[in-house]
Amino acid sequence: MHEELTVLKFGITQHEEIDLKMKKMQFDRISNKSGNKIIFVEHMDVVTVGPRAIKSGIVIPEGYTSRKVDRGGSITWHGPGQLIVYPIIHWNHDDEKSVKAIISKLENWVITAFRELGITGYRDERMMGVWVDEKKICSIGLSFMKWVSRHGLSININTPKGRVETLEGCGLSQNITTSLAAIGHKNITRELMENALLNNIENCLDRKISNVKNC
Repeated sequence: MHEELTVLKFGITQHEEIDLKMKKMQFDRISNKSGNKIIFVEHMDVVTVGPRAIKSGIVIPEGYTSRKVDRGGSITWHGPGQLIVYPIIHWNHDDEKSVKAIISKLENWVITAFRELGITGYRDERMMGVWVDEKKICSIGLSFMKWVSRHGLSININTPKGRVETLEGCGLSQNITTSLAAIGHKNITRELMENALLNNIENCLDRKISNVKNC
């Protein structure tokens, strides 16, 4: 039997606000005060900086606001035109016994949703996430506590020209990370992407949607 989860849809919201909500949801899930949740949101323009970037001494270019975060990965741009997906899920199934296995499951979810939209996504050995036409479109970075995840993945749909492309991080040079619109998929909207992801939660994540809330 699939465990149930609630989907929470937010509009464009400051990263700090959602970050605080995620922390509380994670603790509530660990203590069984609440069930599994997935957040859909867009953020205002910000670069999140993970521990790897701090250790590597990566400098954020001028003109970008940044925040330190405790997820895996290096630096990730967030802003309008990018769908953020945060799974607050207790990963307790037999095929979820490692971080690598969980990330693979999330990658497959995005690849399957892309396929529904007529886009061929795939994995690339250069960096985890989902790639299209030699460009990185989806980034993934998670933080775990007792196998309940926080943070998640970002999908660049129609981001401002040059905004995400300018950044270097995770060993990738400029112009490797981009958006679907920039490589020709200009008809994809946040609504279409959300619906494709929702349509494939059950078969890809082995969870069943019990409720969808607009927040």
